[in-house]
Amino acid sequence: MAVSGGRRRVGSMLPYLVKTLRKESTNPANQKLPSLRRMFSLYDQINLIDSVPEGELRFKWYSDTGFTVNDVKYEGSLLIVENKILSWAPKRFSDINSDSLSIFKILRPIPEILILGCGRHIEPITPELRQFIRSTGMKLEAIDSRNAASTYNIIREEGRMVAAALLPYGVDS
Repeated sequence: MAVSGGRRRVGSMLPYLVKTLRKESTNPANQKLPSLRRMFSLYDQINLIDSVPEGELRFKWYSDTGFTVNDVKYEGSLLIVENKILSWAPKRFSDINSDSLSIFKILRPIPEILILGCGRHIEPITPELRQFIRSTGMKLEAIDSRNAASTYNIIREEGRMVAAALLPYGVDS
């Protein structure tokens, strides 16, 4: 019987609680706004593209046919090595082989990682290509070209040596 009496008390308190909560939620004094200084400082820390150091390359946009790097549009495949942009011969993923990446046989110092932008979809890397890249001393990250461009920007922002070989995003294997 005590349980049923407790339910009645809670039931009679419910309208009062709802009314109190409504009053508090509509009172502007109870609604705190975030600090503008804090908001802008967080935004500045994560916005890597707008604060590009002088002379650094950053991908700003991609399309089905090319990329925009530091406000310059490039059509076709790109190879970025040592902060230099080169037009790259492969038009399809099947064109990528050790010959298309032969610059890494003579390049010194070797980048720590090669980001391979496979086009619209991630493609499996052949054992021969994987062995060639491993023989240069680089690590390989093969991802779709959209994410490859973003990954390049982030790794460069960290100050690490990175190279990127990217097919346009519109390329399907």
